[in-house]
Amino acid sequence: MSVKEYVEKARKDGASDIHLVRGLTPRYRVDGAIREMEGAPLTSDDCLVAARELAGSEIRHGEAVGELDLALTIAGVRCRVNLFRQQEAWSAAIRLLNDHIPDLSELGLPKVVGEFPAYSQGLVLITGETGSGKSTTLAAVLNQINRNEAKHILTLEDPIEYVYTPEKCVINQREIGRDTGSFATGLRAALREDPDVILVGEMRDLETIETALTAAETGHLVFGTVHTNSAADSIDRIVDVFPAERQQQIRLQLSMSLKAVLSQQLLPKVGGGRVLACEVMKTDGAIRNLIREGKTPQIANSIQTTGSLGNILMDKALNALYAAGTISKETFESALRDPGVKNSAPLRPASPNIHSAPFPPPPSRGSRLPLE
Repeated sequence: MSVKEYVEKARKDGASDIHLVRGLTPRYRVDGAIREMEGAPLTSDDCLVAARELAGSEIRHGEAVGELDLALTIAGVRCRVNLFRQQEAWSAAIRLLNDHIPDLSELGLPKVVGEFPAYSQGLVLITGETGSGKSTTLAAVLNQINRNEAKHILTLEDPIEYVYTPEKCVINQREIGRDTGSFATGLRAALREDPDVILVGEMRDLETIETALTAAETGHLVFGTVHTNSAADSIDRIVDVFPAERQQQIRLQLSMSLKAVLSQQLLPKVGGGRVLACEVMKTDGAIRNLIREGKTPQIANSIQTTGSLGNILMDKALNALYAAGTISKETFESALRDPGVKNSAPLRPASPNIHSAPFPPPPSRGSRLPLE
């Protein structure tokens, strides 16, 4: 089978990822589980043919460095591709992306997330593991701004996943490695490009985080992603990037500029598919004080007592999904942050007070979906 045929098959079966590895039959991920596709085990030549089909003229660069990131449209499906060498053969990981940017209302997100596009400035973090739906959430938020506001949106992505169609907004999408050297250099340049809204695909190094905080403080609305599992962990991760003598200053900047943190998990749903569980932290005076004073262990309690703002702890969201019978006991217990919640879990009472609609169906990344 050709790469095009693999993608067509994966799209039909609702898969999120395809893996091509020498010595194995082609595999794909459906509802979070790796499954075999039809076909014989791949040879080195099979993998080389697939790599050349995917990389085209860039195959020489891949051969020189050992890996290659690409964003392609294959068989009408937008795909994110990573080619890499292993044991002197090519392997490929192909992620299927959405054909269209979904509306926020389609994603099963907490209602308060609908406020994010209306923010005029500040920092909003979308966090979670790889494959937790961060990119999809961010695309939906930015596209809502695009539909309703006359602004300049500038994105820095590695690689570009969703391609926006400008409506009311001017939109520039820059890809790391092609359009700019790094997130840090692209973000520094962004401050001279008259943006209203900036998307930073990944906030992982000191210079990128520092510039993002500066942008948020100077009147821009900045969206960024962090690979953490809770609001408190996200704050600690950002602060810990900096040397000890600067951390108090960063806590102060973060306390003033951070508007909200949304942490996501995509979990196996009873009966098949995946369901989204979210923790939300909008900042208020008390939370800003905790950030400034370095008392992040107390943030969970503050989230729990500010439900009127729309805040919700991840464990409470999981509890509601389990109570509704949407996720199994095993999934519930494995996803909990605080093991003590397990002992007080409800035995599935009636309807829960949570948005539990699944992410959009194929031809997306299946129900797995990453904004890594």
